[in-house]
Amino acid sequence: MKFIDLLRTAIGNTFRSKARTVLTVIAIFIGSFTLTLTSGIGTGVNDYIDKTVAAFGNDNALFVQKVSEQSTSGAGQDDGPTEYNPDDANVRMGFGSMSGLSDSDIAKIEKIDGVESVDPMYMVTPKYLEAANGKKFTLSLGSPPEADGLQLEAGKTPDRAKDEILLPASWVEPLGLGSSQDAVGKTVKITIGNAVDEDKAFTVTVSGVSQASLAGSSDNPIPSAGLNKKLYDYQVSGSPRKIPNSYFTATATVDDASKLGAVKSQLADESMMGSTVEDQLGMFRAVINGIVWILNSFAIIALLAAGFGIVNTLLMSVQERTREIGLMKALGMSGGKVFGLFSLEAIFIGFLGSAIGAAVGVAAGSIISGVLSGGLLSGLPGLSLFLFDPLKTLLIILAVMFIAFLAGTIPAVRAARQDPITALRYE
Repeated sequence: MKFIDLLRTAIGNTFRSKARTVLTVIAIFIGSFTLTLTSGIGTGVNDYIDKTVAAFGNDNALFVQKVSEQSTSGAGQDDGPTEYNPDDANVRMGFGSMSGLSDSDIAKIEKIDGVESVDPMYMVTPKYLEAANGKKFTLSLGSPPEADGLQLEAGKTPDRAKDEILLPASWVEPLGLGSSQDAVGKTVKITIGNAVDEDKAFTVTVSGVSQASLAGSSDNPIPSAGLNKKLYDYQVSGSPRKIPNSYFTATATVDDASKLGAVKSQLADESMMGSTVEDQLGMFRAVINGIVWILNSFAIIALLAAGFGIVNTLLMSVQERTREIGLMKALGMSGGKVFGLFSLEAIFIGFLGSAIGAAVGVAAGSIISGVLSGGLLSGLPGLSLFLFDPLKTLLIILAVMFIAFLAGTIPAVRAARQDPITALRYE
């Protein structure tokens, strides 16, 4: 009997007991369906993160922040207060203060081997932003270097040398600027106070409108580097004494990506922390991958249950077809071909469940992804919650078929070992 004849016979035998076969296929379907969906979630979210990271265009950029000595390992309450260092800079926030980078810190970063350039970000706290319609809004500014990695709905990122600002898409309508395209080129006013609380309004031009993203300060307007420096200079003016520069963060560009680890280590020795965009988004990636693995475990449990179903289905089939097996062997069919016949039945059952489960999973995921993209996830343009890789889907089908083959091994071996004389006498 040729392979094609074995395959036809196996497919025909599979439907002898339709009820048992259907129930087993349903169990396999559940596992395959779940694996396909979870694979789609992992692929979709990781693809979005990869695109976000790639949008920044510079894999060699490190975002550097000061690490407070009180927050470092071993600096607990029992260690007592930290000695005051006049060279340390504190950035005042609305809820208190935090350790910032000083000019000496910037100089230390510049001296680290492999660091090509350092772009510090001044911590600016404006009072409010005033739109052309006269409405005023509280304002927290994002980091100028982060603008380069954001996807834009209209316009361009702010020019470093000009008084420009990048607005989030969610700000356009409240500011009365019309559409995103209409907002580009229009002006708004930023009012900020100095050291003696004298207010001054700065007129700035809207250079572009950004989409929402997992990275960057996409929920906050982002000023150009020049505007950020101008606002900071006024913020510290008016004081009878010189106020030392303090920076919330700095962007260090490393000349070779292979040196990133070494630069991070040297920054840590100086009580500073450096992280790439990939590091910052790593938490999202880890959480999503963790959820995917948890869901995959449930799918694997379903497949194990389906495996026992295949064993039960084929064992009963072997018992019911004992005389038939004896007749086939008496007519010259070898034990290997009998084994192959029952193995092909198991594989075919696995193929039915996995192929249908994968197809339904892809269809359901695509529909759900489309609905969410236009609704709940509309704030994250470009994110497809379910994104299916044909190769991964094929691997799921093949893996389930292999599990089915393993499950069918015991019944197939039992069938192959049947003694033809004893089998023909079976009632």
